[in-house]
Amino acid sequence: MLATTLTAAVVGVEGHLIRIEADTSGGFPKFTLLGLPDSAVRESEGRIRAALRNCGYAFKWDRRITVNMAPASLRKVGSSYDLATALGLLAADGLLPSAPLGDVLLVGELALDGAVRPVTGVLPMMIVAKRQGLRAAIVPEGNACEAGIVEGVAVYPVASLTEAASLASAEPRPAPPSRAAQPARGTRVPDLAEVRGQALARRALEIAAAGGHNLLLKGPPGSGKTMLARRLPGILPLLTPDEALEATAIYSASGARLEGLLRERPFRSPHHTASDVALVGGGTIPRPGEVSLAHNGVLFLDELPEFRKNVLEALRQPLEDGSVTISRARGSLTLP
Repeated sequence: MLATTLTAAVVGVEGHLIRIEADTSGGFPKFTLLGLPDSAVRESEGRIRAALRNCGYAFKWDRRITVNMAPASLRKVGSSYDLATALGLLAADGLLPSAPLGDVLLVGELALDGAVRPVTGVLPMMIVAKRQGLRAAIVPEGNACEAGIVEGVAVYPVASLTEAASLASAEPRPAPPSRAAQPARGTRVPDLAEVRGQALARRALEIAAAGGHNLLLKGPPGSGKTMLARRLPGILPLLTPDEALEATAIYSASGARLEGLLRERPFRSPHHTASDVALVGGGTIPRPGEVSLAHNGVLFLDELPEFRKNVLEALRQPLEDGSVTISRARGSLTLP
């Protein structure tokens, strides 16, 4: 029997809808996982086996089981596919009705006892779910606040596989409690009003903030360069709703645990030993760098002459274009 469930993958800072196709048939017992899975995804078989057994489901493993993650050309990374795969196997075995799962996003990592653990990148997943017209999402309790940022998709937080299966098989589903997206509580930003003197430097900060200009602070040690630079976010306007959603999605994709929309503009101050990949993004699994995490905010390079030349040269094109294009053998992606 064949059953299909829906989940999402995050590539860079963009979400992509993933269809989990689970098929069970007679034959020599074998579990086959298709769709370019990485090590964490391939290990999901052990987590799912233990979770189903410990939750009391009489799922039969002594047959041929095939799980395909489509599109197969997109590499699957992480453990967020566990919940969708487990519910897909239950639906393929007839233990769950498959019809209610056709418009539900399923996200979560399974523990061996069946608990559903939080994952990263939930906000970009919710954005693509809304774009694809899904009406509900089942997410871990630890990701409920982050998932509730996106309006138009009902969010159902769950703590266990049993709870998710019970919720997924209910049609019509009960209305979830209202979860209005609240701005995240930010740390106190240093106030420029605390600075006495430095009239010329203060004027330079105001001009840079008003026009979105780059600023170079030069002077002897202890003259107040770092103190002034750290007060630049305090004179910038708050993020607009669109900017806040964009900035929050970048932090979500980078692995940050969020409690709501970012309220204040980001301020990033990488150490001068940072590599060019850490600054502009990239890696084997491409992730946003410091220049992307500072999008719509401030990137502060303290002790600028100490940065390596190739690191500073890597900033030239992103500053001109307003975006970072990372090209690898398997493809390319663009980050803010």
